[in-house]
Order: sequence, then C-alpha cells, then structure tokens
Amino acid sequence: MHENYPNLELRPPLFYNWDIGIRFELGVGWTREYDYPNNPYVLGCYKRAITLFESQHSPTEDIFVVIDVNDFDKGKKLKHQLKNFSSYVKKLLLFSLKHQELPYIFSEDDEEGAYKTHRFTLKCKTSDFKYVPLLKAICNKDLELKPRIFHRVYFININRKTIFRVYDDRGCDLLATSPATIRDVYNRYNDWILDYDRPEINKVFN
Repeated sequence: MHENYPNLELRPPLFYNWDIGIRFELGVGWTREYDYPNNPYVLGCYKRAITLFESQHSPTEDIFVVIDVNDFDKGKKLKHQLKNFSSYVKKLLLFSLKHQELPYIFSEDDEEGAYKTHRFTLKCKTSDFKYVPLLKAICNKDLELKPRIFHRVYFININRKTIFRVYDDRGCDLLATSPATIRDVYNRYNDWILDYDRPEINKVFN
C-alpha cells in the first residue's frame, strides 16, 4: 500500500480518494416483491460481483484478503465475528492470519462515541479463498438474506496492484495504479459502470 498507493487509507470511500478507479453498479431493477432468496435482483448482483472479481483475479495470483471488523462491543463478540473469516479459507492458512488494531474512529451513530477496528490480513492465492460465497454474503448484508457479512472486505491483488471491494448490493470499487491495468475491464463491462460517476471515470480512460 505504501509503495503503490501512497497517502491512500484503506477505508471508504476508496473510489473518491484515488484518481484511477472504476465504480460499478451491481444491483439493478430492485422491487419490493424481491424479498426472497435467489430472486432476479440478487442473482444479478451475484453475477456482476463474481464476474468482475474473476476478471481481475486469476486462480494463481497472489492476493491479500483484508477484513476490517468494527469492535462496537469492546471485544465481547469479536471471537464470534472471526468465524466469518474462517468459513471462507482453508484452516491451515489461518495460522498466517495477521491482526492489527486500528486507531479509534469517531462515530456519530455509536452511543459510545468511538469504536476500534480490528484488521485481519491474509496473504494467499485466489484459489485458496472461497470468494464466491464471500461475495454473495457481502451482497446480502442489507437485503436481510443469509449468509451475510457486515465487515468491510478488500481484495488486494499483489501481481496487478489493484484493489477490489464490493461495498453491498449496490456496487463495487476497482482501483489501480495505472489506467492500462484495468482498461480491459473498463471496456468489457462499460455498461455496468455507475452512471453517476461515469463522467469522471471516462476522463481517466479517454
């Protein structure tokens, strides 16, 4: 991060804090009738999230999977929350899991006024991680569907020097150190780009 993304903090909103990136729309055509699992809306979210991830992460590439767990309960439920991580990776790899406590962050929504974030980082191959169910769980987080995961999850591709994050069913961010690195995905999935940010994105690639 220090070499490739100087002065960028790994926290939302990634897209607006870096000059080279794409924001894609995942969920399209939601209606109140779609309150059941595997409805057309959520299947569309899954398809786009998985397709975009696989376009930037081949099975043999080295990646960092970073999960930020906000500790609102002062550590009381932290151990339980970690089970979300172990569900998606081989148990042997968990021995190389790195832990870091980030400084307290002020939150107006938190009665305590501030919360601590625990950052867990795992270096592995794309093929070592069950990214399909994890991406689905992230998409599910605001849809009241299970399984779901509320933590912020980042995929950092070491080989391509990209950062990929699905924030929920609405969309995802893809950052790069050079437009050339992600020009192919910009061209191939141009119809999926979020129209609100399209003018700024087009400036980067045109």
